[in-house]
Amino acid sequence: MRETNRKFLLANRPDGKPDRDTFELAEEDVPEPGPGEVLVRTRYLSVDPYMRGRMDARESYAEPWEVGEPLRAGVVGEVVDSNGADFEAGDLVTGNLQWADYATARGSQLQPVNPDLGPVSTALGVLGMPGRTAYFGTREVAQPKAGDTFVVTGAAGAVGSVAGQIAKLSGARVVGFAGSDEKVAFLEDDLGFDAGINYKETDDYRGALDEAAPGGVDSYFDNVGGPITDAVFSKLNVDARVAVCGQISLYNAEEIPTGPRKLPKLIESRARVEGFLVGDFAPRFEEATRKLAEWVESGDVQYRETVTEGLENAPDAFLGLFEGENVGKQLVAVGDSEE
Repeated sequence: MRETNRKFLLANRPDGKPDRDTFELAEEDVPEPGPGEVLVRTRYLSVDPYMRGRMDARESYAEPWEVGEPLRAGVVGEVVDSNGADFEAGDLVTGNLQWADYATARGSQLQPVNPDLGPVSTALGVLGMPGRTAYFGTREVAQPKAGDTFVVTGAAGAVGSVAGQIAKLSGARVVGFAGSDEKVAFLEDDLGFDAGINYKETDDYRGALDEAAPGGVDSYFDNVGGPITDAVFSKLNVDARVAVCGQISLYNAEEIPTGPRKLPKLIESRARVEGFLVGDFAPRFEEATRKLAEWVESGDVQYRETVTEGLENAPDAFLGLFEGENVGKQLVAVGDSEE
């Protein structure tokens, strides 16, 4: 056990793209759990694009962090001390905790991690929030069916890669946008996508879609927004379904650009466009985790993790999300039970 606790604070609100100066690494004594709390030692820390919005003061679906406040993220950790909570030392848990070596939390804020379902890191990825986001966003919102063409952006990321595979299981033709030839190969060769488009190698997204999705688009899972989404909207078929999950292309924009006016196309296509938050489906999380675990065990759903070593490198892992450096789920390995 470390003698001190490192944790990251929000040093300032970034104008546009964050950088290393956005983060401050502080040290303090290892906290002690209060009544009904546990002390959790972080083993894996998640970084996710939505966290960028919490660095701004403007209102959003996630409450902004205050300057000087510890950053928070999904964590898988080991209970090292319990003060009347329903967990014991040695239990593996997950919850929304500080970017830190150690953090305290009420037992009610944590969920147990079942290592029999897969490596514990998957509780932050394919069997955690990203996997559940893909599950509900695809099955409940985008609703691909046999014979449809399903398009997903951010397709090599933690959410998009699982969403595309779920659509494939439904019998749809699956097309994914990703940011490198390596990622396109991952989509097509490893995940079974029918076509991948390297958006960094073309400015003609409509032309690329004409080739990859000649019959138009029936179902769209949007993680990116911006010009790619403009192009996909122009290809929507009658009764198309659009699930708006993220808009990462706009998260660092100091001013939101005015894009094409999309509403006339929705009249023509009678498409349904629906934004969603995975938390809306919280009563059904167990269902999603159980089904995803079955698919992973059977090999129907593949996953990949990009792991950055060391808490001190968590900011670099987060910033790399906006450069497309990760394939699959981006994690930070902080420590394990054997240290």
